[in-house]
Amino acid sequence: MPTVGAGCHELRIVDDHVNWRIMYHIATDAVVILDVFRKQTEATPKTVIVACQRRLAEFTRLTEKKKDSHHA
Repeated sequence: MPTVGAGCHELRIVDDHVNWRIMYHIATDAVVILDVFRKQTEATPKTVIVACQRRLAEFTRLTEKKKDSHHA
């Protein structure tokens, strides 16, 4: 899902009469679950996109910090 960031995707799950979405990011060494929510509208809610962007930024910050500490 490019609106969230590079390497981000949306998994669509239909369970009975409920539509679920799992927003995730594929990293080099991990699959990061950014959000799981019940799909109730045609478009992904802006609040979900913003939360996923924030979580992805935090994951990126933490993994970059970890890489820097290994090279020091």
